[in-house]
Amino acid sequence: MQTRDRTFGIDAAAHRAALGVEGTTMAVLACGVDRAYPAGHSRLLRQIAAHGLVLSEYAPGTTPAKHRFLARNRLVAALGSAVVVVEAGWRSGARNTAAWAAKLGRPVLAVPGPVTSPTSKGCHRMIRDGEAVLVSSSHDVVAEAGALGSPEESRPDLFRETDALSDTALLIYDAFPATGSLSSRELSEHSGVPLSKVRAALPVLELDGFVASDETGWFRVVRG
Repeated sequence: MQTRDRTFGIDAAAHRAALGVEGTTMAVLACGVDRAYPAGHSRLLRQIAAHGLVLSEYAPGTTPAKHRFLARNRLVAALGSAVVVVEAGWRSGARNTAAWAAKLGRPVLAVPGPVTSPTSKGCHRMIRDGEAVLVSSSHDVVAEAGALGSPEESRPDLFRETDALSDTALLIYDAFPATGSLSSRELSEHSGVPLSKVRAALPVLELDGFVASDETGWFRVVRG
């Protein structure tokens, strides 16, 4: 079974390919399951629901929003046995999903493309930096991730310290850059969490040793 988000391009092609061979596919939405987004994919969504699964952590009626797409990516990564990035720009949601997969211990694979293609820059960067394994065929994917439907090998405990954080605190923590600092207002903009909740959560995150502050703002603490 393949797990995808539901946008145009590569994702829609993957869903249709799975349905075309009577496979099972899953769409993870960044809105309520009653919302067809993009609107042009309403028919595809109905087909996925009939032959696979459409799911969302958001209540019916919830509209799409940027921070919901970023939060949704962790589910896409968690529900699959691996993440294959076919195309990704220098800054893209696909790279965010890949980062979640790495945190969860899932294999991250990337397909190279033309060196002149902007939509391959993210893939090339991940391969260059050792963040993803280069794959160029379905055989490569199976070799790294295992065949579809095969039982997963036992893995060590994947519990992370951040698993104990509330959903709001985790959104704020994930909005921090790897280096550098941000103001509480910038964290609110990046995380999609209201400023009042950001200001309430930061002292708790500081007491728990996740973040700290100085005259430049708030920054992530490197934990051993």
